[in-house]
Amino acid sequence: MAAVASSVVHEVLGRRADDVDEPIIDYIINVLADDDFEFGVDGDGVFEAVGELLVDSGCVHDFPECRAICSKLSEKFGKHGLVKPKQAVRSLATPLRMFDGMDEEETPKKQVEVLDGPVLSERDRAKIERRKRKDERQREAQYQMHLAEMEAVKAGMPVVCVNHGGNEDGPTIRDIHMENFTVTVGGRDLIKDASVTLSFGRHYGLVGRNGTGKTSFLRHMAMHAIDGIPKNCQILHVEQEVVGDDTSALQCVLNSDVERAQLLEEEANLLAQQRDLEYEAESGNSTEHVKGGVNKDAIGKRLEQIYKRLEFIDAYSAEARAASILAGLSFTQEMQRKPTKAFSGGWRMRIALARALFIEPDMLLLDEPTNHLDLHAVLWLEAYLVKWPKTFIVVSHAREFLNTVVTDILHLHGQKLTAYKGDYDTFERTREEQLKNQQKAFEANEKARAHMQTFIDKFRYNAKRASLVQSRIKALDRMGRVDEVVNDPDYKFEFPTPDDRPGPPIISFSDASFGYPGGPILFKNLNFGIDLDSRIAMVGPNGIGKSTILKLISGELQPTSGTVYRSAKVRMAVFSQHHVDGLDLSSNALLYMMKCYPGVPELKLRAHLGSLGVTGSLALQPMYTLSGGQKSRVAFAKITFKKPHIILLDEPSNHLDLDAVEALIQGLVLFQGGVLMVFLFPTTVYFGDLIQFYSAVLQCYFTLLFIPFSRQISCAGEPRRAPYNRERRRAVGGLRR
Repeated sequence: MAAVASSVVHEVLGRRADDVDEPIIDYIINVLADDDFEFGVDGDGVFEAVGELLVDSGCVHDFPECRAICSKLSEKFGKHGLVKPKQAVRSLATPLRMFDGMDEEETPKKQVEVLDGPVLSERDRAKIERRKRKDERQREAQYQMHLAEMEAVKAGMPVVCVNHGGNEDGPTIRDIHMENFTVTVGGRDLIKDASVTLSFGRHYGLVGRNGTGKTSFLRHMAMHAIDGIPKNCQILHVEQEVVGDDTSALQCVLNSDVERAQLLEEEANLLAQQRDLEYEAESGNSTEHVKGGVNKDAIGKRLEQIYKRLEFIDAYSAEARAASILAGLSFTQEMQRKPTKAFSGGWRMRIALARALFIEPDMLLLDEPTNHLDLHAVLWLEAYLVKWPKTFIVVSHAREFLNTVVTDILHLHGQKLTAYKGDYDTFERTREEQLKNQQKAFEANEKARAHMQTFIDKFRYNAKRASLVQSRIKALDRMGRVDEVVNDPDYKFEFPTPDDRPGPPIISFSDASFGYPGGPILFKNLNFGIDLDSRIAMVGPNGIGKSTILKLISGELQPTSGTVYRSAKVRMAVFSQHHVDGLDLSSNALLYMMKCYPGVPELKLRAHLGSLGVTGSLALQPMYTLSGGQKSRVAFAKITFKKPHIILLDEPSNHLDLDAVEALIQGLVLFQGGVLMVFLFPTTVYFGDLIQFYSAVLQCYFTLLFIPFSRQISCAGEPRRAPYNRERRRAVGGLRR
């Protein structure tokens, strides 16, 4: 059979069969020589089985010729008796009813899919494409204009450096009174007709939902764009990381003391001149010789003045103070000597924070300072800010951090800024009581007005009661109205449930080790697994390699030894702590999703964005105008649209406000898939707002995967509730020892 098939194939293909690789010809022969092969009518079966292979291998030039060759092969095989005759059709003796025994209900017809609109011509499509490109160019131009405005704002900001007293621009800054100010961004009023007084030495926590304008308010203060801020008030907003260059981290902090740097430079120059004069004196020249218009006595007097000023400004202890601040933010001595360009963005932000603490401005503005800080750095910063002698405003999502460092709360809600005495817990109790009282006053007001209005409507046309009606009308006007309590809409994080559930194993590490080329081994002999019911929290200090493990899990990196098995059917979504960098900020959330998933109906994308809190006009707003938390929700929408089985989260709570964190908790609890979350070491014993998050979720749903400093993974079993205050500090002290 095979010999006959080989002769037929070589006869039909001729010399072209000799030019093709032998395995390909053998494959074609074996397929056609199979006893169960169906040649079909006029070689259709041959064309379906090997037609594409014949064209790709060069046996035939095109598909029409291929069809003719297949027909000839079928004919030749038939002459040799290798083509099975088609079985005859036999009639049934009696009709067969296929629906016998089934329900008599009529089968519902499949609904015809309705097109979104009329069928477009090529000309109309071209017009739409041109319009899209034009809109895209306009959005890009607006974004570039926004970037230029931001650069101009940064360039126009006053330079803030260490101030050693002797301010000639005005009296020492004490309290700041800002009255009837408005903060507008992109033509939209974020704060309107607000008034606030910042008392000297008070520590303010600025709270409010994502997108209400907290960061914009701090920027306007730093720019002195709000009336009431004295011109000589030093305001430093820690927002941007330091520029990466060859300057060491320690020197970058010391350079903020401009007067010290200038005095030390002048001292070095004068000492050099003094040495030159002494050298000339030893050579026989007169010591009274004047060089460059400055004699030895003048140099000595100026050096004496410099040394007195350096002693007055405590210049010689400046390096120790700067090193102490950097050490508190987890910089080792070796790291302090490294150039700033060698650090990542998170570490450069720490240098910027250290520089701000070293300067000690009149008003310090901190925006989420605990982001990307490990436990030791956060506790040190907490203790440092408690002793801060001047005024600062801090934006933070960490409840326990706010409770410890602030003395007052500024609440931004409904375009208004309201001040409350006390820490965050006191603010919550006070506001809750205020809302209850306001609701009671509103209900009493509405009830009294309704009672009076009923009397007025009943006796309006009664002449005998006319005087009473008029008095009630006047009383109704005098009563006025009480504003109704308007609660913020509830956040929601509804992660889509995957339609399928791949069988185990999903992801498994077997003696996996990894190290970057030219570097040490980061992990050795990792053994753990992830399935669709896993809830894993991975904690560890900065730089220990948590993100590297995420890359090993997702397949972005491969182990240097051992194996990492990933099911071919599993879908994974990765939320990175640098997720905002991947967003197209010139576009809006809806257009960004349409670019990421072309062909998906707009309504479906809008519904998915809405399930993660990006609703209404927010989905059409340019993303460069969104807050950090709103951008995070857009990133969540992008990574979860394909209904992943496993979600990998790297610092998911960064930039989210307290309500959004709570909504994220509920979304992860209800998600029907596996979750692995990365936190800084060990955030479970620190963040007050996340203590409930981590303790509640960990105790009920999560396995704690702990990475100690030895870089060996271990499971901690049943996680305990995070200790508070003195207990957590005692735990940290033990870790330090």
